[in-house]
Amino acid sequence: MPRTTGLEVARALAGRCHVVFVTAYDEYAIAAFDEGAVDYVLKPVTPERISKVVARVKARLASPPLDLNALLRKLADHEESVAPLKWIRASLGNVMRMIAVADVVYFRAEDKYTKVVTHESEALIKKPIKDLYDELDQEAFWQIHRATIVNLHAIARVERDFRDQPVITLKSRPEKLTVSRTFAHRFKSM
Repeated sequence: MPRTTGLEVARALAGRCHVVFVTAYDEYAIAAFDEGAVDYVLKPVTPERISKVVARVKARLASPPLDLNALLRKLADHEESVAPLKWIRASLGNVMRMIAVADVVYFRAEDKYTKVVTHESEALIKKPIKDLYDELDQEAFWQIHRATIVNLHAIARVERDFRDQPVITLKSRPEKLTVSRTFAHRFKSM
């Protein structure tokens, strides 16, 4: 969510509507139900799971929403305590290597792997890019394509191509990264 978090929205709507939490973290699923959330959906979301959620919400519509303030406090505390990823364990040929996340220029999905690109090397990790993004500091890393995440500190400049799509030039790598239409809004102020 670009301007606010899901917890802030739930807090603002507390008591006025039924709430379904959607997240990649399962630590508080039981607490969510105990505190009155209609449901707690773990990513990745499937159509079958959404059907069940809709049925639960419809069943709850006759009753007033429950107070979720205790749950929202617990979730906010958890969100603040989860530190962004600092190190990545990656394979470089037959060698396992520890890469500081701050040294990463960008990540790119490649088949079943994610390529980790630093100033001077590349390595592969088995973590899907979608899961990786949730663990990164989103103040320092932006997803610019469904298959690409870039370190904002590694950007030299952003220009627009003939289709008016943003194209990123990196400080220390020759390749250029194209921003997809889905994520182009991040560069609208250009």
